[in-house]
Amino acid sequence: MDSVRTPDSETAEPSDTPASPSLGRKVRSAARWSLINTVVMRLGNFATGILLARFALGPAEWGVYGIAQTVLLVLLSANELGVGLAIVRWDGDPRRFAPTVLTLGTASSVLLYAAIFVSAPTVAGLLDSPGASGVLRVMCLCLVLDGVAQVPAGFLTREFAQGRRMVIDALNFVLSTTVTLVLAFAGWGAMSFAWGAVAGNVAALAGCALAAPGMLRFGWDSQQARALLRFGLPLAGASLLALAVVNVDTMVVGSSLGSVALGFYVLAFNMSGWPVRIISEAARRVSFAGFSRLAGSPEALAQGFSRALGVLVTGTVPLCVLLGGLAAPVVHLVYGSTWVPAASALPWLMALGLVRIGCELAYDCLVAAGQRRSLILVQGLWVVALVPVLIAGARLGGIVGVSQGHVIVAAGLVVPAFLYALGRAGIGLAHIVRACTWPFLGGAVMTLVTLAAKRLLGDGTVALFVIGATALACYVVCVLPSRRFLLGARIPEAA
Repeated sequence: MDSVRTPDSETAEPSDTPASPSLGRKVRSAARWSLINTVVMRLGNFATGILLARFALGPAEWGVYGIAQTVLLVLLSANELGVGLAIVRWDGDPRRFAPTVLTLGTASSVLLYAAIFVSAPTVAGLLDSPGASGVLRVMCLCLVLDGVAQVPAGFLTREFAQGRRMVIDALNFVLSTTVTLVLAFAGWGAMSFAWGAVAGNVAALAGCALAAPGMLRFGWDSQQARALLRFGLPLAGASLLALAVVNVDTMVVGSSLGSVALGFYVLAFNMSGWPVRIISEAARRVSFAGFSRLAGSPEALAQGFSRALGVLVTGTVPLCVLLGGLAAPVVHLVYGSTWVPAASALPWLMALGLVRIGCELAYDCLVAAGQRRSLILVQGLWVVALVPVLIAGARLGGIVGVSQGHVIVAAGLVVPAFLYALGRAGIGLAHIVRACTWPFLGGAVMTLVTLAAKRLLGDGTVALFVIGATALACYVVCVLPSRRFLLGARIPEAA
């Protein structure tokens, strides 16, 4: 599909062609910086979580935080009506339409915050956690900060400026973590997360403004506003549905099983998100911009998606297998005996995490290809099918039943729907098979080795590291045949 055009597209400057070497260099450089950034930040968050879980907060406080975080993420998905993506996707000089984007994004975020401020007690009550009301009101201040920061942050993404993004994220992390730890050890409970998030977002906004000077200018153009809303609202709807998919479980667990069970589930879900956040998040910071540049060439888009999927799956499968197969000893080692009940849900959530990585990449590709209607249909199908399955799973099997319900819907219904949508965009099944065959084979071998070694060696700390190293070595041997493909060898044309 042709690139999205703005009202000013007739004056758009020439952009990199899909096959241009300069685009490849930009993407590779941005991907490296993004991966370094994500790994460093996530390791820092991991260490912070260990400190808080072991010494400051219990399952109930984590449950309250999980509720507030869920509401915030859902609201963030529709925060600026999807118009912020125009900074990345539209042709032409973004400074020409950035003022209108900033005005729309800020206005919508302020209105959303006013709505959640008024309704916070009701929302917290419906989720069976009245104590979350104050946390919601503070944490959702991030809505306003995010609405303002979308324009300069989008400009940095458009320019593949992930080195500058790393500095900004580091500033965000240091300030938010410091505030959270100080308040948590002072006895502020879940409220420490809220004020830490606000402090970090203030730092991120300041950093984005400095890194992309001139992008925080308010303005209004009615023609641009109409075009932005036509472009953004379908994407905001699809994004809202996507966030609902990965957050409706928190609401189901909180309302059905209580805050303590929710605390265990949130910890397990966060652990299952380690591979998603470390690998997928790093890729998504450049994937949408990269796919947008390739959207004019179906063949280039298919090849780019196939290789990106191969890299993501190859890097994610071993982490998912290790965390799933060694769930109980890993949770005990990292968080302590108090949190071991969370391990029962982790193997299923790791399978879900692997599915999510592929679906998120497909989401970015379909957005770049202009397949917005397909996205909304797939995400809507996912949510509609998921809600009753999760409710039934919670009643029948607690947090394990919820996790199993997630996997059943994702693998049995959503993956086939995404494959169909990708096929309509010109990305055939052969491209998907090429990307996933060797990693999945390696994952199967890893699983067998892990289970056998665990039965022989037990689950002590030394055995944990021996099993992990052995299984990982077997995986590396299995995926070696795909190294040329992952390093950029040309993919044979697929049907």
